[in-house]
Amino acid sequence: MSRIGLTPPDWLVRNLQPQQAPVNRPAVARAAIAMTLPLAIGLWIDRPLYGALASMGALSGVIGDTADAYRMRILNIAIPQLFGAVGVTLGSLVYGQGWLAVCVVTGVALVSGMISTIGAVASVSGLLLLLNSVVGAGLPMPGDWWLAPLLMTGGGLLVLLLALLAWPLRSGVPERTAVADTYRTVADLMAACGRAEYDAARHAVTRSLNQSYDLVLARRARHHGRSPELTRLLSQLNAITPVVEAAPAAHLSGRPLAPEIPEAVRHLARAVETGYTGPIGLNLPVPVSETSRAVDHALRHAAEVVAVPDVDPRGIDDRLGRPAALEVRAARAARNVALSAASWRYGLRLALCIGLAQALVSLVPVPRSYWVALTITFVLKPDFGSVFSRALLRALGTVAGLVVAAAVLSQVPRGWWDVPVMLVLAPLIPALTPRGYGYQTAAITPVILLLSDVLNHQGTALLMPRLLDSLMGCAIALVAGYLLWPESWHTRVGDRLADAVADTARYVDSAFGDSSEGARMRRRLYRDLSVIRTEFQRALTEPPPTGRRAAAWWPLVVAVERIVDATTAARVRVRHGAQPPSPAEVVQVTLQLRELADGLREAKTLYEVRTDLTGPAGSVLEPVRQEVAAARAITSPR
Repeated sequence: MSRIGLTPPDWLVRNLQPQQAPVNRPAVARAAIAMTLPLAIGLWIDRPLYGALASMGALSGVIGDTADAYRMRILNIAIPQLFGAVGVTLGSLVYGQGWLAVCVVTGVALVSGMISTIGAVASVSGLLLLLNSVVGAGLPMPGDWWLAPLLMTGGGLLVLLLALLAWPLRSGVPERTAVADTYRTVADLMAACGRAEYDAARHAVTRSLNQSYDLVLARRARHHGRSPELTRLLSQLNAITPVVEAAPAAHLSGRPLAPEIPEAVRHLARAVETGYTGPIGLNLPVPVSETSRAVDHALRHAAEVVAVPDVDPRGIDDRLGRPAALEVRAARAARNVALSAASWRYGLRLALCIGLAQALVSLVPVPRSYWVALTITFVLKPDFGSVFSRALLRALGTVAGLVVAAAVLSQVPRGWWDVPVMLVLAPLIPALTPRGYGYQTAAITPVILLLSDVLNHQGTALLMPRLLDSLMGCAIALVAGYLLWPESWHTRVGDRLADAVADTARYVDSAFGDSSEGARMRRRLYRDLSVIRTEFQRALTEPPPTGRRAAAWWPLVVAVERIVDATTAARVRVRHGAQPPSPAEVVQVTLQLRELADGLREAKTLYEVRTDLTGPAGSVLEPVRQEVAAARAITSPR
């Protein structure tokens, strides 16, 4: 019997494969305390319903407890809680109002979807706005209209309080640790030069630089550049950039660097982490080539910057552009949301699905009907990943979570025994969330059912409605929110890649001019390529034809990254003594890249193109020409 038919497809394997991520132990401890304490207090004062609502609010806080920097924790937890309070208030006001409730929740879904396109914090805020409005419209809330929002918000703010307890003692530590970790990833990059591990190490450096700049700039924007500590951290981030730029040149030489070089970067990382400002001695080999001179010069410059105790903030460039004031960014975001076709498109998709779900459960009696809309809200989040994948993982995770919930609801007596059970189940949410959405769903499902049992005392009778409602929600999201929208299964890979190739052409055109502008363009380009890589990896989890089409275009993503690397290497060599390329050489390369970008915008499938690149054999642009020729060859049909 052939074994081919028994082999699962690649897209399914990618969906089910757990992601490797470290466990955030402090977040695990906060989840255990924040979700168990309200439940215990509610039982102690003989108001278990109040405790369950506060624990539900704490659950949303636990989901948003992902930031390392303390100021970012305030944004990630507090702002979504305010939106959640508005949501549960609106929902409870239309509870039992029939079609009025359907219209209100659908309108909330439209607003939720539109604001979710602003950014990460806005996305979580929109999520809680809709989730809590669905809960408020589907469950009777105790007491006056303000009590449920107060309890749920209080539970979420308890998570924030626990997350901020160490702030007075560890202010600035997360930012300093992030910058030191960036230095360590650069050390790994230098150790990987000339080896097969180089590409993976460079991607790690890009992610680490993005995270460090985001942390430092987000906090520095509030200080308007006046904080000496943040100014120094930003200067240290900028100082490691020349080392990162020298890495492609070292890698293209084909020879590993001396072990003293990555060790020197690790030495600098220790100095950054401890705040050391004394003289830093580096044991570096004598440079003998343009590339080795570039590495030596970059490391010695980084050592000088790390050792400087005071930095003039007026001379610091953030390489990406200093963020505007908060009110300016808020006004810009509101304008973009109101005028953006993408935000309206996503808002309408979400509103359509929620409206269908609410109308369906109004016409057909469905137990615990609000779970249908809750499932759609979680699944239909394109910024969280592939909708198709999330629907599949939601269904599988729900089944796994129901097995645990069945054991809990059938074997654990109701009352004080719920407290130790919650103490065990709650930490699983932050522990399993980094592994993937299916694992997060499996962890959240028994917690939600335990709290639901506290609210309505239905025990194991909750299991089948939960499964059926989740499957109904997944089906509505897949049909009305995925299959009916061509953009879902015709990924615009050509447009995204074309934009990256056009930006690469501009980078090549400016790489041998103003050094500061070239560095800024390189950082932005690497960040954009990192986003494109993430989008492609999401597309690979889609079933055919989307996943197959993304897999066919994937080598071109890698090729564009290599063009940027080769250009950076040429730029570094010129700055350290190599003959600069002639303007005609630069024009020839940029013309080929622009032609490639135009072709990608017009193509739905890969097609054959002409490659005509020649030039002096000893030119610094020769590796760039080779990479551009390889990229254009990739677009030829196999």
